[in-house]
Amino acid sequence: MDDDTDRRLEDLEVRLSFMDDLLDRLNDLVARQQGQIDQLAAELRRQQAQLDGAATGGPGAPRDERPPHW
Repeated sequence: MDDDTDRRLEDLEVRLSFMDDLLDRLNDLVARQQGQIDQLAAELRRQQAQLDGAATGGPGAPRDERPPHW
């Protein structure tokens, strides 16, 4: 191979290395975000269940709780 082809091949290898690193970091970021989304969805379900229970007068309904000063 000539010098120009060697240089171009090396440039491509360097770029591929940087792209592989970027892909790994992006995959880690997406995995962390999915974990956060899962936690938020669980919290939303918990709060929705609590709200539904309060609306039906279930245990822990706000109207059944004594104010803190009593």
